Amino acid sequence: MQETDSPTLHLQRQQQLLRMEYDYEKEEFRRQTEAMGVARKVKRGLCWYPVTAGRTYYNSLNQLVMEFTRTEDTDIEHSFEYGRPVCFLHQSWDGKVTYLRSQGTVSYADDNRMVVVMPGAGAVAEVQGTEHLGIQLYFDETSYRTMFEALDDVLRAKGNRLAELRDILVGTGMPGFRELYPVRFPWLNTTQEAAVNRVLCARDVAIVHGPPGTGKTTTLVEAIYETLHREPQVLVCAQSNTAVDWISEKLTDRGVNVLRIGNPTRVNDKMLAFTYERRFESHPAYPELWGIRKELRRLGGQGRRGTWAERESLRNRMSRLRDRATALEVQINADLLDGASVIASTLVSSNHRVLAGRRFGTLFIDEAAQAPEAACWIAIRRADRVILAGDHQQLPPTVKCKDAARGGLERTLMEHVALRKPLSVSLLTVQYRMNEAIMRFSSQWFYEGRLEAAPEVRHRGILDLDTPITWVDTTGMDFKEEFVGESLGRINRAEAGLLMQELERYVLRISTRRILDERVDFGIISPYRAQVQYLRGRIKASSVLRPLLPLLSVNTVDGFQGQERDVIFISLVRANSEGQIGFLSDLRRMNVAMTRARMKLVILGEAATLARHPFYRRLLEYIREGLE
Repeated sequence: MQETDSPTLHLQRQQQLLRMEYDYEKEEFRRQTEAMGVARKVKRGLCWYPVTAGRTYYNSLNQLVMEFTRTEDTDIEHSFEYGRPVCFLHQSWDGKVTYLRSQGTVSYADDNRMVVVMPGAGAVAEVQGTEHLGIQLYFDETSYRTMFEALDDVLRAKGNRLAELRDILVGTGMPGFRELYPVRFPWLNTTQEAAVNRVLCARDVAIVHGPPGTGKTTTLVEAIYETLHREPQVLVCAQSNTAVDWISEKLTDRGVNVLRIGNPTRVNDKMLAFTYERRFESHPAYPELWGIRKELRRLGGQGRRGTWAERESLRNRMSRLRDRATALEVQINADLLDGASVIASTLVSSNHRVLAGRRFGTLFIDEAAQAPEAACWIAIRRADRVILAGDHQQLPPTVKCKDAARGGLERTLMEHVALRKPLSVSLLTVQYRMNEAIMRFSSQWFYEGRLEAAPEVRHRGILDLDTPITWVDTTGMDFKEEFVGESLGRINRAEAGLLMQELERYVLRISTRRILDERVDFGIISPYRAQVQYLRGRIKASSVLRPLLPLLSVNTVDGFQGQERDVIFISLVRANSEGQIGFLSDLRRMNVAMTRARMKLVILGEAATLARHPFYRRLLEYIREGLE
C-alpha cells in the first residue's frame, strides 16, 4: 500500500480495501453454502451436524436462548464463539440441504454444547419442528457494518479528540509525552519497566512491542494496574475472544475488578464470574426484575380477551411494569459499569449497547498486531488515548481476499504507527522462553539482533549434549506434497511418517516415565490443516505416543499463537521441483512456529524446495553452523 501523509486518503483506502474483503467473503460464503457439502463444513469446523435441540429459556439479559449439543465428530475443533451469527439447516436422507428462515447469534459455545440467542418464539418453533438439524456459521454482516461505521465516524470527525487521534495515528501529527518521575518496578526487567513508564507518560499513543517470550502480557497488566492509580476506569480490548479472556484472567489474578462484555471461550466458573451476564443476575435488584419480566410474559400471553376496560387496565399495568423493568435495568447497568475498574471486550463488542455514551481516558488494545485497522477504530472512538500491545512480526490479521491483503489490509494500525512514530515504541528485549540457540535466528532476522535470553533459560535443555535446533532434510527421499482442497491446503504423508519416527525416537530417548513425571510437553505444528489432521490420526494410532496424548498438541501455526511447549516439531510439507512454497513465504508464520519451543526445535522439510527462498536458506545455514 502506498504511504500517504493524508489521514483522509489513508482512511478512504481502508474503506476500499475493507469493501473488497467484505464482497469477497460474502461471495465466498454464498459459494460455499451452495457448493460445499455438510460433511466438509463439519470437518472444517464451520458446522455442527447433527445437533440435538435442548431447553429454551430467557437468560438474565432477557434474551430468548436455546441450547444445542452435538454427538458426532466431537473431536473436530470448531469456530463457533460468542457473538458469531449462525443459521440452521435440515439435511434429508438423500443429502439435500434446506436452510431454515431463522438465524441466531452464539451466546457461548464449548466443545460440544452451544447456547444460541434466538430472534423469537417463531424461530424456536421452526427449529424444534425440524428433524436432522444442523447449525452453520453465517456471514458476519454485523462486524463489517460496525467497522464501516467506525471508519465513517473517524473520517467525519472534526474539532474533537477523535480528530486529533486520527491526525496523530495516521497523519503527520506527532504523539506527545508528559514529563513524569519514573516509577520503579523491581519485579520487571529494565525494558519492561521502561515500557510501563512510556505508557504512563503518553498523552496520545504508546506501543508495547513484545517479541515471543518477552513478557508482553506481564508488562501490559502492570501498565493497566498502574494507569488505574491515575484513572478510575480503562477499556481493554483485543481482536479475539480468546485474547480478551487471557488478559482479563491475568488482570483478575492481579486483583483488578474486571467486567467482561460478552461470554468467554473457556466456560468455567473463574472466567464466568467476571462476565456482564453473570454479574447482572447476581445484582441485588435482579430478582425483582426477573419477577417483572416473568409477569410481563404471562400478561402478554393473555392476548385481546376481556372487555375494553379490562384490556385497557391490562395495557396500563403492563406499561407500569415495563417502566419499572427499564428503571431496574438502568440501575443495574450503571452499578455494574461504574463499579468496574476495567471494561474488557473484543474490539467489535466495544460497540455494545451497554457501553453507549461511555468514554474512557485510556484504551488498551492487546494483540493489536492481529487486529484489522478498522476494528481498532471501533474502540478508539471511545477513548482519549490509545496503548497498542503486540508484535507485528508475528501473525497478521486474517484477510481472505488476496487483492485486499496485497493492497495493505493486512497492515495493522500498530505496524503503521510503529513505522512512522518510532518514539512511541517500547521494544521488550529479554525473553524468558527459549534456549538461546532457538532464539538467536529469530532475533537476527526479525528483531535486528536485539533479543537476549534470560540467564535461567539461555542453556536449558532436556537431554545432555542435545542439539537445541535441528533440521531433518527430506531432499532425495522422493517425498512429494499433494493438494487436497482450498481450505485444507496440502499434505505430505511421507514427511508425516518421518516426523512420527523422529518424534517416537526422541520420546524413547527421554523415556515415557520421565516425560510423565516431569510433564514434558510437545507441540507438533504444520502450516497446513490437512497435514495437521493426518498427523493427529497417526499420533492417536501410535502405541509409543498413546500414553502421552494429554501432553501432545497438534495444530496449525494460528492454533499455536500465544502458546509454548518444551519440544516443537514442525512439518513444512512443501516438496516440489518448482521451488513453490506458497504461504510459507509469509515469514511471520514461521517466526511464530519456531518461537513456540522452549528447549528443543525440530524442523522437517525438503531443503531443495525451501532453500530457494533466502529466509529458509539462511535458516539452514544457521542450523548447520550450530552443528559444526
